[in-house]
Amino acid sequence: MTQSVCKTPKIRIRNLSKSFGSNHVLRNISMDVETGTSFVVIGGSGSGKSVLLRCILGLMTPDSGSIEIDGQNIFELSSTQRTQKLQQMGMLFQNAALFDSLSVWENVAFALLYGYRKHLPKVSRSDARATAYRMLELVGLDPELVADLYPDELSGGMQKRVGLARAIASKPEIIFFDEPTTGLDPIMGAVIDDLIKSCVDKLGSTAIAITHDMASAQRIGDDAAMLYQGELIWKGKAKELLTTDNPYVHQFTHGLRQGPIKVETKVE
Repeated sequence: MTQSVCKTPKIRIRNLSKSFGSNHVLRNISMDVETGTSFVVIGGSGSGKSVLLRCILGLMTPDSGSIEIDGQNIFELSSTQRTQKLQQMGMLFQNAALFDSLSVWENVAFALLYGYRKHLPKVSRSDARATAYRMLELVGLDPELVADLYPDELSGGMQKRVGLARAIASKPEIIFFDEPTTGLDPIMGAVIDDLIKSCVDKLGSTAIAITHDMASAQRIGDDAAMLYQGELIWKGKAKELLTTDNPYVHQFTHGLRQGPIKVETKVE
């Protein structure tokens, strides 16, 4: 008989909890993100999505539970080891978070120019610029036209593309996306989602995205989960988000007023 081999997930989260005083933001969260897949986390405001992301990124320490990357609990590593592990990650922020004082190509090549990732030695400005040009082309921007512009000279969609180019420039093993389509019209949102999926596939990276956009969640995600009041109430395939019979997911994804999710409104 052939014995099956249990593959270690890229990210394994077990019994993760985080509170701020009496506010229990995360309650015993457990989930796996398989290597080379895209995982989408949905949920309303205050559901714990951003805190979960910060914990995985090492920006916040949970009260209990574990987060493993490649089988290693990041909170049991030395400071140096944890930094090296976290330096394998890239991030596309909600509002791109570009540096206003740097040109487009310098934003894209920031990690290469300033060597803040220890596994990436500093390179010459000419080599960094060449890499930035390749990344800009990968996200559908003409480097000859935009490389020497500054962020405030770009549209919102172009800023998102530059942010994506920066996120992938160092070829990270894990990429995080924080509301990648916020502020974009539906067409540009679809363009950004397609670019994200294409870039992640080409790099072979593992991706985690948090989003309110259900169309985006299905375009980006292979697997998905929903948080509600700090609890993980559903996990499944992203393509099942609109068809699952879970009442919480159904209400959220269809934007229904009636259902188990209670929304408080004040009329003055």
